[in-house]
Amino acid sequence: MNILWNDCRKILCVRLDNMGDLLMSTPAFRALKESFQCHLTLLTSAAAAPVAADIPEIDEVIIFNAPWVKHDHVVMPETYQQLVETLRKEHFDAAIIFTVYSQNPLPTAMLAFEAGIPLRLAYCRENPYQLLTHWIPDEEPLHATHHQVERDINLVAYTGAKAGSTKLSLRTHETHWPGIIKKMRLYGADHQRPWIVMHPMVQDVKRQYNFHKWVEIGQQVIAHHRCQLLITGNTGEEAAAETLKEAIGPGAINLAGALSVAEFALLIRKSPLVISVNTGTIHIAAATATPVVVLYALTNIRHTPWRVRSEVLYFDIPPALQSKNVLLQYSYHQIPKNQLKKATVENVLKAVDKLMQPV
Repeated sequence: MNILWNDCRKILCVRLDNMGDLLMSTPAFRALKESFQCHLTLLTSAAAAPVAADIPEIDEVIIFNAPWVKHDHVVMPETYQQLVETLRKEHFDAAIIFTVYSQNPLPTAMLAFEAGIPLRLAYCRENPYQLLTHWIPDEEPLHATHHQVERDINLVAYTGAKAGSTKLSLRTHETHWPGIIKKMRLYGADHQRPWIVMHPMVQDVKRQYNFHKWVEIGQQVIAHHRCQLLITGNTGEEAAAETLKEAIGPGAINLAGALSVAEFALLIRKSPLVISVNTGTIHIAAATATPVVVLYALTNIRHTPWRVRSEVLYFDIPPALQSKNVLLQYSYHQIPKNQLKKATVENVLKAVDKLMQPV
């Protein structure tokens, strides 16, 4: 084991994108924690922060909406400088930068360099010179492909860190259940009757699945499985979820915007099945061992549910909405689209039937 890393007692883990990305990094966090018995501070975005409090390997959270990561926040230069000073005062032994292969780690490496963090590790496509003290040349997607969980585990393995388990980490709290029951009743659901969660809402336009197909799926699931269909979504998605609920008809309940992230995670854990587009929801399902049917827009297909009963069905993205990122474009053209199971209504219903069967 590298003695420099073995001596680290305060490590900054940087994961600046979304909730699902953060959850996929949790096995790597566990490896660090178990190997070094260290204090882990997470630097993450406001979008991912709500789930961070329930990742047991994380001791402390710092929130920063980086200007080099997609989000809706306006970031001022003085905010960056304040963060540099905050990190400098913490006297971290090391910083580990977790990225998707299409992201550039160097802005974050500069942040850690300015904060005086002595060890700095990341994947990088180009030579980072002094910005990184430990550099793994990034071979993805040109010469290799890995699931994001494996990518992150391989990153920390460079330090000698190993974990006994690669399960995603997420705590849920039974204390939230009475409050969830009240909210379910308020919106017309009965917690004593069977339900399935459907999470069709997503702000990223390219990941949106056809509205009319959602309606048909919802109606067929309710009829065939004689269950309630709990439609979930984030704050701001209530109106769209209500429109879908009305179109589906009896048996559909709109819970969009009603639950906190912690409540949502517990609801997912208690559900027999989740149907969702590829958002953080599918990684919450994986972390809580809940079977999940994913209607997956052809973006980064290395972000599928990790080690949970699942069916992944794919739909294409219109050319006008496809990423301008050259690496993502390259990856998209390598996808064997004719070999993927399509997200047709029929295939979704078959997947639901399959996963609703007892193991």
